[in-house]
Amino acid sequence: MSPTPSARAETPVPASEANDSIRRFVRARHGLAWTAQDMAEYAVLLEIWTMAVRAEVVEAA
Repeated sequence: MSPTPSARAETPVPASEANDSIRRFVRARHGLAWTAQDMAEYAVLLEIWTMAVRAEVVEAA
C-alpha cells in the first residue's frame, strides 16, 4: 500500500488528484471489511481533499 500524503502538506494537491486518490483507495477495498487503519487513512484522504477544494475556491474568489 502506498503511503498516504500528509494532510498538513505545505503545497496542497489539486482537488482532482485528491479525488482520484480517494477513488483508488475505495476501489482497492471494494467488497472488503475496512479496518480501523483503512478508516483512518480514508479520513486523511478526505481532509486532503477538503483542503484542496478550499484552496481552489479561495484562489478562484
